[in-house]
Amino acid sequence: MVYRSNAMAALVAAAWMWMLSGTPAGAQQGGGGRGAGQPDPFVVDDHTGFESIFDGKTMKGWDGDPAFWRVENGALVGESTKEKRLTRNTFLIWRGGEPKDFELKAEYRLNATNSGIQYRSVELTDIGKWVMKGYQADIDFENRYTGQLYEERGRGFLALRGQMTHIEDGKKPRVTGSLQTADELKGLIKADDWNHYHIIARGNLLIHVLNGRVTAVVIDDDTKNRALGGLIGLQLHMGPPMKVEFRNIWLKKL
Repeated sequence: MVYRSNAMAALVAAAWMWMLSGTPAGAQQGGGGRGAGQPDPFVVDDHTGFESIFDGKTMKGWDGDPAFWRVENGALVGESTKEKRLTRNTFLIWRGGEPKDFELKAEYRLNATNSGIQYRSVELTDIGKWVMKGYQADIDFENRYTGQLYEERGRGFLALRGQMTHIEDGKKPRVTGSLQTADELKGLIKADDWNHYHIIARGNLLIHVLNGRVTAVVIDDDTKNRALGGLIGLQLHMGPPMKVEFRNIWLKKL
């Protein structure tokens, strides 16, 4: 399904906020009352219909620079050091397909700088190995950007944390509504601990959910620049030494 109008964008965002936030405070429950027929509360670790795309033990199905990526304690680990620095972003790429409409769930933990989850992305082999371009569910240690939708090597910031945006052909993203403030959502992010990311991609509708709260919604009508399918990858960012871990990675194709 392709969502085109700003009005539809608002309706979609409102619907997702309702479903993902659980039962509103004060709503009636049970029998024929106002609570009857309400959506079930959101469950972070519900994997119904999902398949695991990381076995927790090996790099099977994943492809990246072995100098920077490994498996440790049930997680995919990307790490740079003072002696082993990165001069450009590198990615661990899932080789199991190029999903179009899907939901992806994963947990991450970060100890410095910046990372992200790439989706509907492409490889830029003319630039180098394990270089990606495309949508990114952003992550950073200071949580300035975590939760937003950024396009790596593309259009840049598509929706900041707390924003719902609409992108028309050849135009910049335009804010069409707010979810919660960036600071309110920042308060839900665990520093130097495990956080849960949920990415939903359906047609031109892209939704980020972090620790059970919607952090970004984008309706991408930029037909020249958008992507309706592509690769999934995990980012290790250039710059100062850092370590990022990903575990419990689940995919549901829609």
